Amino acid sequence: GGVDSSLTLKLVSLAYPTSSLAVIGVSAALPESQLELARTVAASIGAPLTEVKTDEGMNPDYIENKGASCFHCKTALYSTLKSVIDHTSTYSNVTLYNGTNKDDTSDPTRVGLLAAANFRVQSPLNELRKTEVRELAKHLGLPNHAHAASPCLRSRLAFGVEATAEHLRRIENAENFVKSTLGLTPEDNFRVRQLSGGRAMIELEGESFSSQRSLLNQNDIDKKFTDELGFTSWNVRPFKSGGEAVKVTLTKTKQ
Repeated sequence: GGVDSSLTLKLVSLAYPTSSLAVIGVSAALPESQLELARTVAASIGAPLTEVKTDEGMNPDYIENKGASCFHCKTALYSTLKSVIDHTSTYSNVTLYNGTNKDDTSDPTRVGLLAAANFRVQSPLNELRKTEVRELAKHLGLPNHAHAASPCLRSRLAFGVEATAEHLRRIENAENFVKSTLGLTPEDNFRVRQLSGGRAMIELEGESFSSQRSLLNQNDIDKKFTDELGFTSWNVRPFKSGGEAVKVTLTKTKQ
């Protein structure tokens, strides 16, 4: 449901109107809201959407969340797609595309790019900055052109906090509560992160922390976060994209 992937789908659909389709990996790391958005965007483009279940959540290297989880997640996704292609006569001479942009390629924490390289995934947006992606998406009428970035739920977990289905559901439920309580829109940047010791950190954009904290308190956030969701505590700090990202070094493999 991200704007980068959406623009890629739009461009590929324009280039190959009768032989292109969208594919999204479905797992505990994908918020339900993003799956719904992906369906909406694909429908607006007129592209068929295939939803495939991925099994990164069964991989101990992914679960341990020590810097390489994105690599293992994307490897699971591309492996699943390759298996479908290899065992289905419907597809031949298939090219996989992703939404990687130029800003992504200069981010050393995006180890999922190595998985894409291992599977020879093409990136038609790799010469466009994020701002240019949004401008082109708006020009082409994509409904999510101004939506805030919303990476997978695993990215909300601090280094070493295990990426279990339980933790991912906790984050999703917490973000739904904050979004609803504060009246946030899809264009607003915010996160709920789980730090070590089960602590929740709410990241909000802007400087009205005091009023937002008061509003959260008025809506029984203590009951929601500690009693219902199992966090040990909660706090608020300024929003920072990639706030829990950690750089690791991986090596490209031969295919």
